[in-house]
Amino acid sequence: MTAPATPPATAAGGPGEPDSVSSPVSARVTDELSALIHKAIQAAGGWLPFDRFMALALYAPGLGYYANTSAKFGAMPGSGSDFVTAPELSPFFGRALAAQVRQGLQASGTHTVLEFGAGSGALAEQLLDALGDAVQCYQIVDLSGTLRARQAGRLARFAPRVQWLDALPEAIDGVVLGNEVLDAMPVQLLHFDGAAWFERGVVAEAAPGTEAGTGTGTGTGFAWADRPTTLRPPVEAAFVPGTVTEIHPQARAFIATLAGVLRRGLALFLDYGFPEAEYWLPQRHMGTLICHRAHRSDPDPLADVGLKDITAHVDFTGIALAGQDAGLEVAGYTSQARFLINCGLLDLLAGASVAQRAMAQKLITEHEMGELFKVIAFTRGLDLPPDQPLLGFAQGDRTHRL
Repeated sequence: MTAPATPPATAAGGPGEPDSVSSPVSARVTDELSALIHKAIQAAGGWLPFDRFMALALYAPGLGYYANTSAKFGAMPGSGSDFVTAPELSPFFGRALAAQVRQGLQASGTHTVLEFGAGSGALAEQLLDALGDAVQCYQIVDLSGTLRARQAGRLARFAPRVQWLDALPEAIDGVVLGNEVLDAMPVQLLHFDGAAWFERGVVAEAAPGTEAGTGTGTGTGFAWADRPTTLRPPVEAAFVPGTVTEIHPQARAFIATLAGVLRRGLALFLDYGFPEAEYWLPQRHMGTLICHRAHRSDPDPLADVGLKDITAHVDFTGIALAGQDAGLEVAGYTSQARFLINCGLLDLLAGASVAQRAMAQKLITEHEMGELFKVIAFTRGLDLPPDQPLLGFAQGDRTHRL
């Protein structure tokens, strides 16, 4: 995703050893996960929608990318990691974000933070350090038992304030956070041939009964196959023949579900993506689906299943509408750069070293994370004066562009 930061947690191959594609661990993960997906394809009648494939590739217990033991977050490839997120890039990310979290806690009269997909635990650590007693309970919802264990080790000094939840609580009062969570939610793929739309799914490579031309083998045991569908992108646009794009029903459903349990508080999601008018441009006719491994990207999610991240950019207009339709207020939307600057990042860097400033700069420069990454805020029941916006959106708010 971007540049090196601190060393990651130990990879599956042993202390300091990357879990390489040729290692026995990698071979076992790919073989067992492939067998599991093949069974799912067979049970589904020979064709599996891509969102089901993506869910298994990322989250199948013990085998999926986020459920197995490979390193994910951290520095460059020598460490065995695949990508770096903002909290690993610079601790100033969490320290700046803490200013907005503090305002949310004060305005809601609460002392609880709930983070989805806490990764290495770096963001939780930064926030707990910065906020001190303002956070009495830090809850983490993470599907990965392996990542939970790494988080527990990193956050041990904050026990017992840190709790891990297996599911959403029945009610949430506090601040909800999701950093690079929405992009990892399974998407459906659509293909436009110039006359009609098709849903793109996955079949067993050279599966009996597959019509010629409906699948393209990758040598991994899986192939693409399209079926007619009534699904469409949410916009009427000049889609060119050959367009392949994604839609995001699971991410929208997640936001709607969250709205059903957020009684009072602030929800912040930080991720890479676009508003609707930018997402479905003709120039983006191959969509945004991408894989990440060893700090390199590739476009083939059917290869090396379980060994690389699969992700798609966020449709922030769809996310905003999902929250609004479910009764939340869309309280802000802006670039990560503007958000962090509004939260005092530049003041925090005043006493930083040159090296620290260089790493933190990647958070806000346009060609790194500053522009591609966005921040959206939802609120319910916050006690803020009508003329006082959320701190992170005080200048440069782009809600009107959603």
